[in-house]
Amino acid sequence: MTGVFESPKSRINAAMISQFVNKPVCFVGRVEKVHPTGKSFTLSDGDGKVISVELNEPLDEELSGVVEVIGMVSNKGTIMAAMYNLLRDEKGIQFDLELYNEALKVIHDFPQHYPFGSSSG
Repeated sequence: MTGVFESPKSRINAAMISQFVNKPVCFVGRVEKVHPTGKSFTLSDGDGKVISVELNEPLDEELSGVVEVIGMVSNKGTIMAAMYNLLRDEKGIQFDLELYNEALKVIHDFPQHYPFGSSSG
């Protein structure tokens, strides 16, 4: 899955996932549930919609809070993660998922002003 790192990744929310099947994406969400095997977890976006993330290898750390996932969208509507980053609170300031979600909507509504891989096809 090295191709995911070599091409532009669209930042998406859960409502946009069906437009990006077989495409590399970046998704930021709050961890809702981690599967007992550690090979998958669910994230909720700024609208509270939930998506599933699948991993090639089980997690080797506890996952909670806000996470950025980079991967490919499968035709099942899940993200096959190539990597993830835990976004820790900076000096007590929490990541504002609702505001991030609003920014995503603006980027996707006005692609002519934000031409960095946000087109849906």
